[in-house]
Amino acid sequence: MRFRWVALVLSAALALSACGSEQRSLLLTASEKQGDAVGKVRMFVATTREAADLPQYFNGERGLKLAFAKLDITVPRAHKTGELELPDIGAAADPAKHFAVVDVNRLDLPPIVAEVKREIQRRPASERDVLVFVHGYNTNFADAAYRFAQIIYDSGFKGVPVLFTWPSRGQLLQYPYDRESAFYSRDFLEANLHAISRDLGTTRIDILAHSMGTLLTLEAVRQAAIRGDGSFGGKLRDIILAAPDVDLDVFRTQMRQIKRPVTVFVSADDRALAFSRRFAGDKTRLGAISAKDTEIVAELGKLGARIIDLSEISTDDRLNHAKFASSPKIVQLIGRRLDADRGIAIAGPRFGDKLGDIAGGVVGAVGSTVELVVTAPGALIAR
Repeated sequence: MRFRWVALVLSAALALSACGSEQRSLLLTASEKQGDAVGKVRMFVATTREAADLPQYFNGERGLKLAFAKLDITVPRAHKTGELELPDIGAAADPAKHFAVVDVNRLDLPPIVAEVKREIQRRPASERDVLVFVHGYNTNFADAAYRFAQIIYDSGFKGVPVLFTWPSRGQLLQYPYDRESAFYSRDFLEANLHAISRDLGTTRIDILAHSMGTLLTLEAVRQAAIRGDGSFGGKLRDIILAAPDVDLDVFRTQMRQIKRPVTVFVSADDRALAFSRRFAGDKTRLGAISAKDTEIVAELGKLGARIIDLSEISTDDRLNHAKFASSPKIVQLIGRRLDADRGIAIAGPRFGDKLGDIAGGVVGAVGSTVELVVTAPGALIAR
């Protein structure tokens, strides 16, 4: 048994990148030729990371207070939906081929509040929403920013993107440190969500969290609910948990306090969660269940969890851990549902497209938006 565990760790260290373990930095692109890029994503950053020298900007250690930044990332002409085209580590980006950083500014609190307010106010009323992305374990600052830029562009999100990045060291075997860093950051995330809802003029807030970032998100929303404002002034709309690295027993207790719907993307073939399960006492991770676990899905449904099973979806993600972003159909579905202003999963007799149809490239439409619903126990995805 010990040999098998050591072999697992060693093979994982060589083969797995979990949530994006490669140590990238935000090297600025010197020039941007017209026609090289098909789009530009401006995002705002709130972080519990410690400040670092350029081009790292923020490292994997814990800061004593929230820090802030603004960055612009271009999307290359060669981009394909669901892919994240990046240069080799340390190499300069070619804006025609790669996502490229063209501007990064670390900001104090008053300037970033003013900047975000301007971004919100210049949009029409229907687009004055904020999407907060909370990344997962084994992810450095640059990895989180690039991934979020890809999600924003591919989903077609028209509101203001806010990256909440916490002190992951971006190393596979730093799982225990990363987990403690997630807990360290929950008060900061809660405070940040309150500030967004109260001070910036946004009409609504959506949260998209991935992997261990879902633990951080659930803890922040749970404690806000205990304090009496789990809806953040009525502005919190969707909570979307992608491949959640959360113990099922812990999730049940969190949901009993949160008392609001959450949408959960799961996949039974998630290799990264199989790895993290070993670090977590061999306890099943929420993101590794499937529609076949009918009793679990039914129980979680009663607590407000709406399960979307991606087990049948195939992508280029070798770990099957980032299907929500690497599947063109799914990342676009997320964008359409956010844009529809009704949440990503709506239970009802007229909804229920089969995920198998999405896997095959055929997506049923209701009106002008695509609906994908997995409810329990009576409306599980047809296999």
